[in-house]
Amino acid sequence: MNDSAFDYVIVGGGTAGCVLADRLSEDADCRVCVVEGGPSDVGDENVLRLRNWINLLETVYDYGYTTTEQPRGNSHIVHSRARVLGGCSSHNTLISFLPFPEDLDEWVAMGCAGWDPVTVLPYRRRLKNHIVPVAEADRNPIAKDFVTAASEALGVPVVEDFNRAPFPDGTGFFSLAYDPATNKRSSASVAYLHPVMDRPNLTLKLETWAHRLERDAAGRLTRVRVRYADGTEGTVTAERELLLCAGAVDTPRLLLLSGIGPADDLRALGIDVLADLPGVGENLLDHPESVIVWETREPLPPNSAMDSDAGLFVRRDTGQPRPDLMWHFYQVPFTVNTERLGYRVPAHGVCMTPNVPRARSTGRLWLRSADPAHHPALDFRYFTDPDGHDEQTIVDGLRLAREVARTAPLRGWLKEEVAPGPRVSTDAELSEYGRRVAHTVYHPAGTCRMGAADDPAAVVDPLLRLRGQEGVRIVDASVFPSMPTINPMVTVLLVAERAADLILGRPGPAPDGSER
Repeated sequence: MNDSAFDYVIVGGGTAGCVLADRLSEDADCRVCVVEGGPSDVGDENVLRLRNWINLLETVYDYGYTTTEQPRGNSHIVHSRARVLGGCSSHNTLISFLPFPEDLDEWVAMGCAGWDPVTVLPYRRRLKNHIVPVAEADRNPIAKDFVTAASEALGVPVVEDFNRAPFPDGTGFFSLAYDPATNKRSSASVAYLHPVMDRPNLTLKLETWAHRLERDAAGRLTRVRVRYADGTEGTVTAERELLLCAGAVDTPRLLLLSGIGPADDLRALGIDVLADLPGVGENLLDHPESVIVWETREPLPPNSAMDSDAGLFVRRDTGQPRPDLMWHFYQVPFTVNTERLGYRVPAHGVCMTPNVPRARSTGRLWLRSADPAHHPALDFRYFTDPDGHDEQTIVDGLRLAREVARTAPLRGWLKEEVAPGPRVSTDAELSEYGRRVAHTVYHPAGTCRMGAADDPAAVVDPLLRLRGQEGVRIVDASVFPSMPTINPMVTVLLVAERAADLILGRPGPAPDGSER
């Protein structure tokens, strides 16, 4: 196919890509193209109905990346990455938290000037997603009783809106990006793209797979080689900038396939080295979690927004401002990993999933082959931090979950602890169980991390420009230098909103409380 040229080419129509597509195409004279590997979500009830999220996993909407052998974790985890317009905001539970100010302070301390909370958090006022606490009609009675029991058992406050202000700890119903009246998503595609898809200066190339970046005649990295749904190939050119928004797996994968990454690794696969950039694929982050399952005495009432509507945060270290343990409360028994170990599946039940908010174990992503069709290797190195922080977090989480379960009114619902069962009680036993059934919250990040100009491991600078190259920026969770404490979707939205201003050279929103 003939080359096609635009002012901006966005590779990846996911959470960040949708924001950029909208913001950059606001200028009618600016030609914007989105290259997205999946289909449209417009009119697709499978995608748009939030409560159907679990039925999207490991389907045609999912790239389904596997995990390498995890000696201290679970080697059977499938890392779902969305293959649909809207990306993971069309695929996940849409739990929506602002990042903690301390999370952003940490980024600045790691060399990311301009990403401080005073600069970044005001972008929340620009977000187009409809983010609200779970509606009263969706608040299942057992989830309400979980919140009451968690507050009583662990002495944390009930939080009515987790986005109203930073919180050190607490329990309550999450805020979600959805329409409570219809259970429809307010994903990045619904909020940002659907209303503007008729703009004549906006082109969507769907079911189009980007597999190699190339230089233009001036040596700038602004051309992307793509494969269309019919198997033909073409090149799409950005006359101003190429914006990589393919996510923390596919953005580094694309760079590596293009010869940008650790030079020795690329040469070993027969890939010509375009740029020796050793940080590409390193610093692979996640929020690992485990699970504890109970059978309930009877089937639960049916109402829910997405079956994991409430949660809990605690501080084991009360001298710190941020929580260091999190739980999701599921109104369904999440048994995909416990079944493998022989635990029975209750006909009806609930579970809590203790989660490591700021895991200290970091991993790595690399190519197995120079063939773009081959999935990369994802080694999260779960539970390998030398101090055992992540492992102990899971053990403490399982113990505290039992305390909540023993507390009224939740205990009145519960018949029996199914997995791991009360006989698993020592730290060693809980660690072995907790790590073997560990899962992911589908939050990979960090693989093209942002950093200062003199940081040899940084892949992009604080303006999100690819190190040592002209014409390309990265805008997605791969640029995170460290993992936000909470579910990171809103952080990605904020990064994308700020990126639009960086690209266009315009000022950001006024600081909170300012008249500017």
